[in-house]
Amino acid sequence: MKTTLSSGSARTTPRRSAVRTAVAAVALAAATALVAGCGASADTTKDAGTAAGHAAFTPAAQKAGSPITVWADATRLPSVQAYQKAHPDVKMKIVTYDGGADGSSYLQTKVELFDRTGSGWPDVVFGSPTDVTWASAPTKPGAIPFAAPLDQNLVPASTLDGFAKGSLAPCQFDGHTYCLRNDIAQVVLWYNKSLMDKWGYTVPTTWAQYEALGEKVAKEHPGYLVGSVGDTNSQESYLWSSQCPAFDLVKPDTLRVDLKDPKCTRMSTLLDKLISAKAVSTQGFFSQGFAKDSGSKVLMAYGPSWYGQYLFKTAFHTPAKQMAAAAPLTWPGETTAATGNVGGGVWMVSGHSKNLKASTDLATWLTTSDENQASAPTYPAYTKAATAWLANPANRDYFAADVSAPFQQAANEVWTGWSNTRFSDATAWSSVVLPALTAGKSLTATLPAWQSAISNEAKSDGYQVTTG
Repeated sequence: MKTTLSSGSARTTPRRSAVRTAVAAVALAAATALVAGCGASADTTKDAGTAAGHAAFTPAAQKAGSPITVWADATRLPSVQAYQKAHPDVKMKIVTYDGGADGSSYLQTKVELFDRTGSGWPDVVFGSPTDVTWASAPTKPGAIPFAAPLDQNLVPASTLDGFAKGSLAPCQFDGHTYCLRNDIAQVVLWYNKSLMDKWGYTVPTTWAQYEALGEKVAKEHPGYLVGSVGDTNSQESYLWSSQCPAFDLVKPDTLRVDLKDPKCTRMSTLLDKLISAKAVSTQGFFSQGFAKDSGSKVLMAYGPSWYGQYLFKTAFHTPAKQMAAAAPLTWPGETTAATGNVGGGVWMVSGHSKNLKASTDLATWLTTSDENQASAPTYPAYTKAATAWLANPANRDYFAADVSAPFQQAANEVWTGWSNTRFSDATAWSSVVLPALTAGKSLTATLPAWQSAISNEAKSDGYQVTTG
């Protein structure tokens, strides 16, 4: 049985909006279900109730074989329906809702209502990592958290260990794991191999080489670009990859926002040079008119794994066998790169479910099975499923070279110091930084204003803020 819910948006989370705008012609919701960031990894071996702030998990009275209600967004709906078809003995009611799109607080509002009335909770839901920040804690005193701790006799440790390094960090609070990551959007270096070969350029492996090549391109091929900082998620590609402590949860209720840190200014200085040289655009890749005017002149782009299919192929219409991906870039003194992440949703199982077995089986199948994930629109967080995804011709035939190695490497190099918070990391960037860049102000000069905006938003959401 399938029904549909509608909801308004409390605020905009533009990562998904940008992608939907760019690829509306193909009804894309890929690169969806956003990541506001990755929280610090947690030890999932503690006993329930040992961590401060969370009571011991006591499941609802179980009723074997009872129906489960599943809330999914439109993109994930076919996957849930496929599970139902393959498991006809599982009774399911499928509800379509926005899945946390555009920062919608619909799920949280409904859960708070269900907590008051004592019934109505869905058994399994698709959402954004930001949803986990409230779902892992009681919505009112005395209530149990909406999301069940999956590491407590629900999902085997061997399964949890199979996800890409750090990819479950947004699911982890106070030593427990409250969701399963559906997909990730690890940042890699995209480049037009045809043009690079034609012009005799070597693909950069370091940020210094990237900067030098960008300046060279600006002189030798004016109008061609090596990146953009004009989208609402550009900070996740560049500043996150630089390990800038813009959203660093040092404690569950304390956020470090220190944009004076050298790991912030090294990237802002690099980008300012390339913006000044007109090698990096302050107009967003997904902004109106960019694809038509400049899409064919993007030589390189530092961005998420979904850029290949949904930026270059769908939005820019770059011909097949031109684009390729390279591993994340390193800074001086680094032997291992750190990179950012621009997307990825989660599945949560309700602690109120009367059929935890069926609910957990569904969430596990959706996130880990080759049967489902090999044909998923974006890169699976589960390592074995990602291998199957990469083997799918639909995910590899468009490219000029095999993207498997850089995708797999980057999947394990996403920096977990850009934390999952109760508010979107896109708001301050969009409202403060992008207008300043458009007005001609440097990124470095804008960092203090960005820091103030982040700090103010964090305080309004109940965080203490430290700047050192």
